[in-house]
Amino acid sequence: MVSRHIFILAFMMVATLSSAQRVRIQKQEENPVVKAYMDSLVYAKARLDSASFKSSGDVNEKYFRLFSPLTFYYGTAMNQLSIFGENNSGDKLDTEIDEALMAAYLNRPDLVVFTERELKKAGGIREDFDKPVKPKVDLSAHVAPKPDHVDDIPVDVVVRKPNFWKFGGDGFLQFLQNYVSDNWYKGGESNYSMVGALTLKANYNNKSGIKFDNMLELKLGFQTSKADTLHKFKTNNDLIRYTGKFGIQATKRWYYTLQLLAYTQFTQGLKSNDHKVYSDFMSPLNVNLGLGMDYTVEAFSKRLTGNVNLSPLSFNFRYVGRDALTASNGISGGHHTKEDFGSQLTSNLTWKFSDVVSWKTRLYAYTTYKRAEVEWENTLTLQVSKFISSNIFVYPRFDDSRARDEDMGYWQFKEYCSLGFSYNF
Repeated sequence: MVSRHIFILAFMMVATLSSAQRVRIQKQEENPVVKAYMDSLVYAKARLDSASFKSSGDVNEKYFRLFSPLTFYYGTAMNQLSIFGENNSGDKLDTEIDEALMAAYLNRPDLVVFTERELKKAGGIREDFDKPVKPKVDLSAHVAPKPDHVDDIPVDVVVRKPNFWKFGGDGFLQFLQNYVSDNWYKGGESNYSMVGALTLKANYNNKSGIKFDNMLELKLGFQTSKADTLHKFKTNNDLIRYTGKFGIQATKRWYYTLQLLAYTQFTQGLKSNDHKVYSDFMSPLNVNLGLGMDYTVEAFSKRLTGNVNLSPLSFNFRYVGRDALTASNGISGGHHTKEDFGSQLTSNLTWKFSDVVSWKTRLYAYTTYKRAEVEWENTLTLQVSKFISSNIFVYPRFDDSRARDEDMGYWQFKEYCSLGFSYNF
């Protein structure tokens, strides 16, 4: 009975504080039932921590009914007013709490704040706290089992070897007005004629310091002249020239280079009303092998591009197949070949002034320090459309190994202006 009075006293104290809370709760816009029970949870925790109510070593949640706002529970009334006078739960703690609540109902009905019906309307009373919570979804049923061993699946792997080769070229077929000085070393005369040219390039660069550049130039032009009674037509442009360079990178723009230059012509070189042949296929054939360095040119926002090759050590070989042409090509004594050593300079540059105007220039100089040979080819191209272009070709040449002309000395000169078809690839 002493414990019953303790519960009644504790309940009366909480109920008095809860009465003061009720006035404040009614002023809130929230549901008064929910608000009151939220406050009571905090208050009950503080009271339980300070009073140290224990049940089997743990705080018992059944004491909550003593510290929450006084509520009329139907089960409490039924248990206390049962005709059998017994508590249906059979729990001693439940019986004592029910007796304390019943005493409060009978002695201070004015302190009853809520009923069990209002609690159920506010949110319901959960009665499954003692039941374990089990997941409704079996996750293992949705996850495929991991195999113990992964089978080796053959995979076709295609490894593409990088292509370091770059191919290109250009060609044209044009009509032209041609001027040739009387002492031009391959013969010819000023006239109106046509010329075709084809340039092929195959360059290798492995991006690791190795370069191998190849360029083949083919040019052949024909002319007719009413004044020439001996020949129906004759050549005014005739060239087969191969330039090959193998380089190993020294710095960003400099390469150690071995350069091979070989050139001859397709057919016979003639003059009007003259039976003499001034040049022919393999007469002469010039081969120059030079060891030196090559410089890559990129300037004016890459509008000026090309290379300059310097070969301090250069070997030159000349072959003339026709006996009648050996003397005019500096070969004597009944021989067909001539070899000498010297130094050479070769420059190939392209300057694109705009999308329609460009200038290509080639400078070749070779000297044995006893004789000198200099060639400077210049082609100014006006690209009229994708397939139509106009060319101005200017070609001065110096060669002191040949007989001196009374008017031009050791200089030779060639020029033409043409208009026709062109194509780049």
